[in-house]
Amino acid sequence: MKNTEQDRWSRVKGRLRTSVGEDVYTSWFARMDLEGVQDESVQLSVPTRFLKSWIQAHYADRVLTCWQAEMPEVHRIDLTVRTAMRCAPPAKEAAPAEQRRVERADGRPAPELRAVATAPVSANHDALGGSPLDPRLTFASFVMGRSNTLAHAAARQVAEGRRGDPVMFNPLYIHAGVGLGKTHLLQAVTWAGNSGNERKVLYLTAEKFMYGFVAALKTQTALAFKEALRGIDVLVIDDLQFLQGKSTQAEFCHTLNALIDAGRQVVIAADRPPSDLESLDDRVRSRLAGGLVVEMGSLGEELRLGILKSRVAAARAHHASFDVPETVLDYLARTITHNGRDLEGAINRLLAHSKLNAQPVTLEMAEREVRDLIRPQEPKRIKIEDIQRVVARQYNVSRSDLLSSRRTANVVRPRQVAMYLAKTLTLRSLPEIGRRFGGRDHTTVLHAVRKIEGLVARDTALSEEVDSLKRQLQE
Repeated sequence: MKNTEQDRWSRVKGRLRTSVGEDVYTSWFARMDLEGVQDESVQLSVPTRFLKSWIQAHYADRVLTCWQAEMPEVHRIDLTVRTAMRCAPPAKEAAPAEQRRVERADGRPAPELRAVATAPVSANHDALGGSPLDPRLTFASFVMGRSNTLAHAAARQVAEGRRGDPVMFNPLYIHAGVGLGKTHLLQAVTWAGNSGNERKVLYLTAEKFMYGFVAALKTQTALAFKEALRGIDVLVIDDLQFLQGKSTQAEFCHTLNALIDAGRQVVIAADRPPSDLESLDDRVRSRLAGGLVVEMGSLGEELRLGILKSRVAAARAHHASFDVPETVLDYLARTITHNGRDLEGAINRLLAHSKLNAQPVTLEMAEREVRDLIRPQEPKRIKIEDIQRVVARQYNVSRSDLLSSRRTANVVRPRQVAMYLAKTLTLRSLPEIGRRFGGRDHTTVLHAVRKIEGLVARDTALSEEVDSLKRQLQE
């Protein structure tokens, strides 16, 4: 491109910035590029269709005016979406395919991660306005074990579907604690689903969804935002627990309903089941629970060992001499129990120490380097349903009695004890506890908590009963 054209483009951008203000310019024009000037038209490009439709609808005349101030002969602005080929790095700059693969635990290359496959898929996904994808997070690099077999099978089923196929379960809702593989599976669905170029699969974090919706509201382009989302074949939402704001949640609910009713697939991940997402509207929780809800449990020692071997194999793709003895892998798998990210961090530390100090990996070195990753066992996570079940059994009543409106003495006391335990053994709020006890008001829960607190201080028998219930729940 000629320097004069680039200089003019710089001046046009300066005029645009002055005309619309710094915030609007940064949000909507900063990623606009000049492709060329031909006769009476200027060719510009943006990375997403949403940006294109919004600029054409609201600022086409403003952009043209700014250009005509520099070049009066310009009478037309042609705005396009940058293609995958343009977004991909030039061939001479791309890393060799063999250097960009992630290997399986047995050392064989994972074909889904070759550079020639991932660059166009990533570019197509970026053009839809998706959140960034990690090329390492594919099905080929996912290590399976007893705790994640069902989640993996369900995700694979979604990824291998074709446009027009009946949707088996919708939405697919995967929940697990931090570092247990939720994001890996969701991104694997996106990579695999987009590689066929038949369906549009969009991966969004809840934060990105919120940002897009709020930005569209500010610029009065909410309709274009909604239409763009509802044109997706498979919508993948990660970290749903971070979705905040009534209007944003309402829009998510409408989008969820529209996609499901149209036979499109929705895949969602969060750190807790739908019923525990207290900030979400009841309608949203109900719709989420109506699909397939799958929990990914904690990593067993065998699965942890498989993950470690996989990470070592992947590291060898770049550092052929890197080796971790079996005794060290067994030690790491046995002592690092928290999550998969700690396991990956342990391998990275051993690799860095081995390379920087030119020393082989030994058990003594591993014990020294990863000691802060060995965390005490976390206390058992207690659910309100567990409390209701144990209390009902202790006092010989049914769980439905605890949730009912009955006011007889043989039901009121167990109900109050259960509410007290729910407040002291979980992180749930008073309104949430009340909702889980038959839709009671939070003041009823507060009264029950204070009542049992007072009785426990005076009544030795009740105090022992409550302590016994706590032990049963924490075992």
